[in-house]
Amino acid sequence: MEPNLVTDPKILNVLNELIQREPIFHRPELGTTRADFEQMTESTFWEVGASGRRYSRQYVLDEMEKRYASPEEDTWQTCDFHCLEIAAENYLVTYTLIQGTRITRRSTIWRQTPQGWKIVYHQGTVVENDVGVRLEF
Repeated sequence: MEPNLVTDPKILNVLNELIQREPIFHRPELGTTRADFEQMTESTFWEVGASGRRYSRQYVLDEMEKRYASPEEDTWQTCDFHCLEIAAENYLVTYTLIQGTRITRRSTIWRQTPQGWKIVYHQGTVVENDVGVRLEF
């Protein structure tokens, strides 16, 4: 039932760059301020959360500003990365995020711009069971 996701060897360098940026907004080394988050997202950015709700860029930026005003320990692991070029300079990255007992499938559309990598869209979907999730790292 699971797809066999293999990243084209021609874009492995892109995949490796984007792995260093995922999960989005969980990488303090890339920035923790609203200005940082504005810089890393397209003006048209939006996301679908694990709840299924849609969130505007403004809402996400407001939430990130609150999160980093009172930072808490953020323990997570990622695996199963895959990258697909969906249009020139636009890439879909998918992976699994494990945060304690919560497992989500994540997808981010990234755009390579003259100003650097920009997030266009993001989605998280809760995995109801661990079928198909490899926990080896």
